[in-house]
Amino acid sequence: MHGRPRKATKQEDPAAAAAKSARLRELQSQLLHFHHNRIYTKEAVSVSSKLLEINPEIYTGWNYRKLAFQHNLKEVSDTDTIKSAIEDELRMVEVALRRNPKSYGAWYHRKWVLGQKLVPANFDNEFRLLDMLLKADARNFHGWSYRRYIARLKDVSEEEELKFTMDMINTNFSNYSAWHNRSMLLSNLLRNKVKGFLERENILSDEFELVRQALFTDPSDQSGWFYHLWLLDQTSTPHKPHLVSSWPSDGCNINISSIFREKCERFPIVFCFNQQVDGVNLATVTVNSKAISSEHITWKPLSANNSRKSKVWGAFVEIFNEDFDNSQDLSVEISVNLCGSIVHLKFVVKLSCMDHQEKDGGGSEEPFLWDCLEKCQKLGEIPPNFVSYDWLGVRDESVGEDAKWHLDTLSAEIALFKEMLECEEDSKFVKLTLARLLSAHNSIKPGGDSYFEETLKLFDDLIKLDVPHNRYYRDERSLVLLDQLTSSKDSLVKYCSKCENPSFSYFNPQLCIHFSGLNLTRIGFVERLLWVQILDLSHNNLTSILGLEALQLLVGLNLSHNQITSFTSLEPIKYSKSLKVLDLSFNEIGSHPVDTTRYLCTSPLSHTYDATETINELARENIQIGDFWEAVLLFKSLQLVQLDMQGNPVANERFRVLVEKVNPCLRWLDGKSLK
Repeated sequence: MHGRPRKATKQEDPAAAAAKSARLRELQSQLLHFHHNRIYTKEAVSVSSKLLEINPEIYTGWNYRKLAFQHNLKEVSDTDTIKSAIEDELRMVEVALRRNPKSYGAWYHRKWVLGQKLVPANFDNEFRLLDMLLKADARNFHGWSYRRYIARLKDVSEEEELKFTMDMINTNFSNYSAWHNRSMLLSNLLRNKVKGFLERENILSDEFELVRQALFTDPSDQSGWFYHLWLLDQTSTPHKPHLVSSWPSDGCNINISSIFREKCERFPIVFCFNQQVDGVNLATVTVNSKAISSEHITWKPLSANNSRKSKVWGAFVEIFNEDFDNSQDLSVEISVNLCGSIVHLKFVVKLSCMDHQEKDGGGSEEPFLWDCLEKCQKLGEIPPNFVSYDWLGVRDESVGEDAKWHLDTLSAEIALFKEMLECEEDSKFVKLTLARLLSAHNSIKPGGDSYFEETLKLFDDLIKLDVPHNRYYRDERSLVLLDQLTSSKDSLVKYCSKCENPSFSYFNPQLCIHFSGLNLTRIGFVERLLWVQILDLSHNNLTSILGLEALQLLVGLNLSHNQITSFTSLEPIKYSKSLKVLDLSFNEIGSHPVDTTRYLCTSPLSHTYDATETINELARENIQIGDFWEAVLLFKSLQLVQLDMQGNPVANERFRVLVEKVNPCLRWLDGKSLK
């Protein structure tokens, strides 16, 4: 752990080991007998003591002692008797900790005993025990956790505990637990603006100076690097959440019918924040328009993990004023009062529909062809309907007030670690920290002196240098690359083409974003892509599509030739209610007999999902829904007209029948017409 190799345990004499095992079995048998029969005599409790002295990891022994403690003191009021019983328990825990200082059960039992608050705690004794254990192993995180518990119980100030961490770091700067405790204490002191910790920038500058001494003394020790990572997060992340982008964006004029080939009486509104927030509702978001009633708007977190907190929130706004003429432009004003700041947005929406074929696609004879997109001429100039992050971004003046200190600090750190890299050319810690610093600088000062190429080169080096962690580096590299591609109009337009498929009538000609063949393993910066309707992510290395839930205008998505292994990995597209075309061909869906991620999702057989009709239909086709319920849950939530699944192990005839049953709107499956 943290770069420290484990010490090999000494081999025990076979005869002694056999005798010890026999003794353990005997004591454990006695304990279970007493436990099941609720026998809490002094002799019975003594058996648990002997057992836990040998093996403190037997949780049943600790649980039995808790029950015995409560039973034997149930009707006792004598203070001396109660105090004696508590001292016996604490003494037992101390014996167990001498045997194993990292015994979870022993530490939890000690907390439980003191938590009963039957007599005042002897804090001198508790700190004596902690001093003894931390001298034996200063990095024992159980001991540090217990110290935080005792400090809160005694009401020791966080400033005093911060001084203790400094003493421990001065004794040994390789003390990871001390650095970790220091980060927790400083976070609280800065957040609560405690006296002496009001000057956030000065405090963090001093901490940077402190951790540099540790890093330059021993660059191979991980403890200081983790603390530096925490400091970097404090420097590059705004103190409070704020709105970073929205769709429709402020000042835009959008024709909804140019997106959806159908009668338009509702449209989505999407908010993207820089961090997870809650409380987006009618009380915090006000929508003013002559044809919209705020009371009928329901804001929902667009999060695949079903959390009430999310970075992305959305709502579908419906037109309730019957007297409103759809040929008129609809002006909408929105005020977002969240996290201590108010943001005002104003945009115009045109709802009138253009001439088109019937919504059911009766005149459409051909499926949507992704191959045609490759033949399209790439756009040489920015088209008039191109929406960039410059337009999507929400400008909050308060966010940039302290940007100068952040940039100066990051620039100083970048210069320092570039110098350090010259001496430690093969240090993965130096390369990774420098890459993070460069990325943080780009996030605070987009469009300036960007470090994209330098950062990508560092992650390329790390992928080769540190093979066991190359998946993490590939993910981080993907984020840097997407940051680069979406950072400006000029960079993004190179990956756009005009999609014109006249034989496909389910949506109008749109711009397509081509992020294919880029070796992406992760998706990010979706706040810059809220306007995208057709997205090509084929020929990458994606195993997850987290982030795509924000793209509420998405009508076409190509995920072919990736490494997606399950339907539960596709959970984010359940939120894409406008999606019509989905290409999942040549992935690995169904390649593994057990998909462990399925247990994170609600089963369609549960009371929250009415699947009776679907189950009966599939039963008549001799298809067991239990084999495919993840697919049922996914496709039931979509209105697809075209799906491609060929090249996946799951794509057999039974599966095709299931897909047709659960998605009656489907017209093409694997390139073949269904109706």
